[in-house]
Amino acid sequence: MLSVEEALQKILNEVDTLEAESVPITESLGQVLAEDIRSEINVPPLDNSAMDGYAVRWEDTRGASVASPRQLRVIDTVMAGSISGREVLPGTAIRIMTGAPVPRGADSVVQFENTDESGNKNRAAGQVGILSEAGPGLNIRRAGEDVARGTVVLRKGTVIRPAEVGVCASLGYRQVKAIRRPLVAVLSTGDELVEVGEPLPAGKIYDSNAYSIASLVKRYGCVPRILGISRDDEAELVSKLKQARDTDMLLTTGGVSMGDYDMVKDILARDGQMVFWQVRVKPGKPLAFGKIKGNRNGRSRTIPHLGLPGNAVSCMVSFELFVRPALLKMMGKTNIAKPVVEAIMEEGVKNNAGRRLYDRAIVEKRNGHYYARLTGPQGSGILTSMSQANGLVLIPEERKEIKKGETVQALMLDWNEEVNLQR
Repeated sequence: MLSVEEALQKILNEVDTLEAESVPITESLGQVLAEDIRSEINVPPLDNSAMDGYAVRWEDTRGASVASPRQLRVIDTVMAGSISGREVLPGTAIRIMTGAPVPRGADSVVQFENTDESGNKNRAAGQVGILSEAGPGLNIRRAGEDVARGTVVLRKGTVIRPAEVGVCASLGYRQVKAIRRPLVAVLSTGDELVEVGEPLPAGKIYDSNAYSIASLVKRYGCVPRILGISRDDEAELVSKLKQARDTDMLLTTGGVSMGDYDMVKDILARDGQMVFWQVRVKPGKPLAFGKIKGNRNGRSRTIPHLGLPGNAVSCMVSFELFVRPALLKMMGKTNIAKPVVEAIMEEGVKNNAGRRLYDRAIVEKRNGHYYARLTGPQGSGILTSMSQANGLVLIPEERKEIKKGETVQALMLDWNEEVNLQR
């Protein structure tokens, strides 16, 4: 039986980064750039005002104060998006709005608050009093201050977040080349399953796994394809598996344990390639991983297949530990580790399984420290325990017990680990 690290490494060894595609920037969120983004323009394109105020020659403001304003003649008004045809000459000023290009001759902008525009009812028409001395470049944003023409602004391998979308838009890019999103098939197995919305016969349960797993696929930036439910019939299962031939990964739920009708791992071993089965982890011990034959755009290939446990919690935890990192690698991401904090247990936890435990927990920060408490009973079928949790506390397999007050690692389920570091 493999350790968590051994199993994950075997999975990662069998998945590759997908090819690039051209994608509209509005649809690129979470993808990874497959090209450098170089600017063909200056941003901003011209020197412009950072404030609503008056464009002036700063020398005309020497010695200005509330008690001794410097009076200047206002010769024009310029709005953002327009350019003044007038030049600021000695003794003159141009009224200017934020973002408007700085007129010729001006080397400073005095904001409205430092003028008598609103506070002096007796000022002469076409005149403004400057109430404080300015300095060269005051309140002026220089051309190319953000981005200079010819600069590589975003590097290949950068994760596209909202800020990167905005940067691309500011440079005039409508589309970018990015690693495409994996298409992931999700198939539930078992005679006991009923599709949601249908009447529920005695002895049956609704298929929740397809929806929780498809949602996780989507949450991490991939595209789910729900294949429905396969009964415990070999022919039906094989037929359903063929529907995943053009996808990038196949996820099945159930059928990987040791029951008489747990056929997924057997079919995988017969018709595909079985890499491993079972991991020293709880929940999620009966995890199968292998490859099946596929075909995309007329090209034969193999598709990674993870057979997840049928129990709802085991299924979701297995996804977080093993599927999620594989999908992130396929998307071209390098930071694939789940965010972890050190947390102080607020209750004792026993480990009688001899395997590594990932217990559902509520993790909170108080007085500079993180604290964790379990969500309640930890049965692998108690799905509500996942809905109440924001973390998974890790109990090492060699530890029989974690006592109240001891520190453990907690994997934070809802934290975003994506940070773009300068290379």
